[in-house]
Amino acid sequence: MQKSTWVATPNIAVVKYWGKKDSQLNLPANNSISVTMDEALSTKTTVEFSEKYKEDELVLNKMRASESDLGRAVKVLDAIRKMAKIKYRARVESQNNFPTAAGLASSASGFAALACAASDAAGLKASARQLSIFARLGSGSACRSVLGGFVEWKAGKKKDGSDSYAVQVASNNHWPQLRNVIAVVNPGRKKVGSSEGMELTANTSPLYKERIRTIGKTIAKMKRAIIQRDLQSFLELTMRESSHLHAVMLDTFPPIIYLNDISRQIIEGVHDLNAKKGRLVAGYTFDAGPNAHIYTLEAHVGEVEDMLSKISGVKKVIVCKVGAGPRRLPSSESLF
Repeated sequence: MQKSTWVATPNIAVVKYWGKKDSQLNLPANNSISVTMDEALSTKTTVEFSEKYKEDELVLNKMRASESDLGRAVKVLDAIRKMAKIKYRARVESQNNFPTAAGLASSASGFAALACAASDAAGLKASARQLSIFARLGSGSACRSVLGGFVEWKAGKKKDGSDSYAVQVASNNHWPQLRNVIAVVNPGRKKVGSSEGMELTANTSPLYKERIRTIGKTIAKMKRAIIQRDLQSFLELTMRESSHLHAVMLDTFPPIIYLNDISRQIIEGVHDLNAKKGRLVAGYTFDAGPNAHIYTLEAHVGEVEDMLSKISGVKKVIVCKVGAGPRRLPSSESLF
């Protein structure tokens, strides 16, 4: 058995996944499309399987992980052990270079890095499809982070989840000018976790059924916009899709509200900038949190940053390119 260290990055969905058909296997109610980020935000994970470990251990950001985080990691490790036909327990250490559980997709990068490092440490030559399935067991959105570029997660139809995995729509080199300008508004842990929120929405929101009914068309339009590098369509679809998701959350009972006053100022700021330019040059999307991800081209990053600098609640701005996906690190970079 060897030790393996990998780095993976979050992805931000431009057509969102919200709602599960199966919460144990993290099977989504709908397909989704995301953009993998570069290593401005990343998770580094080292995994070692060995007879010296009596039980699985997980250390996150130098602290022993909670029981629930450990449980999610064990689901991934168990699936890998089963495929590799090994019984050894594992030690896992993971570090984020950005806030955890704050709507910046730390679970996506975390479980993608875990799937890659653990598969490698177990001696598996796992395909991207298999890595995607492993990562999905820990966190649904993580299945998209095992690939770089523009990614579609296929919801699948099989009950065992064997056809629910991510595929690449276009590589990270497909649209080199595209940028994600992240406005960190609140780096704190969110009040309602995504899984809990999804279940509540599916059970109580009448608008949610309409979302599921129409999302196939949105997916098709978004793929076309990405492949054609059609910025106007891409930005409008991204903003409409984000607003639709948060409308469905608001339609949940009791309502789920992730956006705050600063988020709303950013929304207005983006629309004002677009109106000033006479065309769409920037488009926001918000995951389950108040932090904004503003897609734009490299040429307009300065204008977006200038707009954000006038909003007092924006604590930090991070600019990401489209990322290439996970990569293996040399043994000298191992976390233990």
